Parts: sequence; structure tokens; C-alpha cells
Amino acid sequence: MRKPGILITGAGGEIGHGLVARLAGAGRPIITLDVSALDGALAPLVSREFTGSITDASLLDRMLAEFEVDRVFHLAALLSTRSEFAPISAHEVNVDGTLRMLEFAQRQGESHGRPVLFVYPSSIAAYGLPDLATKRRAGRVTEDEYLQPTTMYGCNKLYCEQLGRYYSRHYKQLSAGAAPRVDFRSVRFPGLISAVTVPSGGTSDYAPEMIHAAARGAAYECFVRPDTTIPLMAMPDAIEALLRLAEVPRPQLQRTAYNLAAFNPSAGELRDLVVGLFPQASVAFRVDAKRQGILDTWPMDVDDSAARRDWGFAPAYGLQRALHEYLIPTIVPRGRG
Repeated sequence: MRKPGILITGAGGEIGHGLVARLAGAGRPIITLDVSALDGALAPLVSREFTGSITDASLLDRMLAEFEVDRVFHLAALLSTRSEFAPISAHEVNVDGTLRMLEFAQRQGESHGRPVLFVYPSSIAAYGLPDLATKRRAGRVTEDEYLQPTTMYGCNKLYCEQLGRYYSRHYKQLSAGAAPRVDFRSVRFPGLISAVTVPSGGTSDYAPEMIHAAARGAAYECFVRPDTTIPLMAMPDAIEALLRLAEVPRPQLQRTAYNLAAFNPSAGELRDLVVGLFPQASVAFRVDAKRQGILDTWPMDVDDSAARRDWGFAPAYGLQRALHEYLIPTIVPRGRG
């Protein structure tokens, strides 16, 4: 008899840390899949840990035979900066891997006769505004505007949103005996700031890198212009959004992909706040033209009214609260340790 469980891919990453910790308290068995072993703090919280790739069909078959999964949080991905250096690898992980996970969820749903919930973090990288002037004019961008991403990661994420919509609504629509068994739900995350994990591989990581460096007393060279502005969010709100979206009855959801946002300071405003909190901090600006070019194609802000309307999204952390009640109390003791 197969064992029940919730599956989290990419559980060792920034989002996975918080998600495992929250779900562990809910009493349901957690299964994880990651290319690396979980760290010592996370491993005791899960029922079964698989080490391997989401592109490994035989591994997924083994999981299918052993577990009855009714909920998938698919976090595994090659992030934006790394994807630009290895676009083929990015496509294999971000697209082929996601397609395999969607098929895994479909087969799970077929085996136990009910849809499998599939929660997918997409990204602000799905956008592609044509120039800086348009970005400044655009204001709060909706889910259906400016979807011409300029990065491999953005292209991957946007396409996977559509794959999820297909599996959720149109799977094998010409086959008389087929029915969708995937309940796909996606959020487009802004830049995420975590107090617990050190950022790696994200184009928006200048914000958490700046804060972590200041807390350690290390000098930091910010790779974007001071006027660079994109939406940001504290990690606890990101975790809460995934969990809240997972619990909403399907009929309430009018979309399969939703914008999320919390605050959007410019890099210069963030630098001033950080220096105010850490007077000894050294934060300079040394622009990386290529990474800056990518960030200039992302919106200054996004319209998240659909998420607020359909499933009650409401971030708890504005910028000041994120700094004073979440980031500083956690980062500073860790830096001293």
C-alpha cells in the first residue's frame, strides 16, 4: 500500500527551507526531492528524502510506486543568473523537469482518482519591458502585460505557467478517455529577501546581498544603479502566499498564475536604510551593465489585485517591518555567530 505525502522539490533552497519548516508542524508526511542532501536542520523534519534530479524519470517512477502524493510544491529550478550562463541546462531543469513533474502529478491523480494540487513559483522574470522609459511609464503591471522576457529563466517560467494551465484545463483534450488530474496554481514572485539563507544565483539578489553583507560588517558593491526599482518581498510572506494559495477552493480562482508584491524601494533607498541601521556598513555602487540591462526589463511594480481578490493575499511585511522585525533580528545574531 502506497504511503500518503506532500512532495516538495528543490526543498534545500531558499523557499524550501521555510516551506518545510511550516509544513512539518501540520502533521502530514513530507517527501523531498533535491539534487543535494538536505542540511542537518531540515532533514529530521521530513518523512522521506530523495536525492536526485527532477529530470530522472526512473526516480520519479520509484516515487510514484511508493507514495500517494496529493500535493506538490515544485520549487526546483536553475535560477536566473546561472541560467544565462547555461541556457541548455536551464531548459533541461526548468522546462523538461517541470514537464516531468506535471506528468508525475497527472499520473498520481489518475492513480487515486482525484486532482493533485500543483503549486508552482514563477517569477517577475516572466516580464520583458522594452526600455527604461516604458518601465517608468508602465506603473503597476498586470499578469497579462509585457510578457516578452529577455532571459532564459524568464522564458522558462512563462512557458511553464502555460504548461501548468494546459495540464490543469486542457490535458489530452482530443482523447475521449482522458481528464485533467492536475490542479495547477502559480505565483509570480518578486525579488525575495530571506534572513536565513544566503542568496545565490538570482538577478534580484542585490537586495538581500546588501543586507547580509552589512550585518556581517563586510563591504558590498551593488551591481545595479541607485535608481533601480523592482518589487521585493520578505520570505515569510512568500511562504505564507504558497500555503494560502494551496488551501483556496478551486472555484474561487479565476487565474492559474498570480502576481505578488509587497514593497519596492529603489536600490539607493535601500542602501540609505541599510546604512542607517548599520552605520559602519560600506555599500558602493559598481554597475554590472548586463545584469542591469535585465533588471531594467522587469516592472517597477506589479498589480497583485487579482491575488488579493481571489484568495486574500495580504503581505504582513512592509519594508520597515521586514527590516526591523524579520531581517535584522535574525541576520545580526547569525553574523556574530
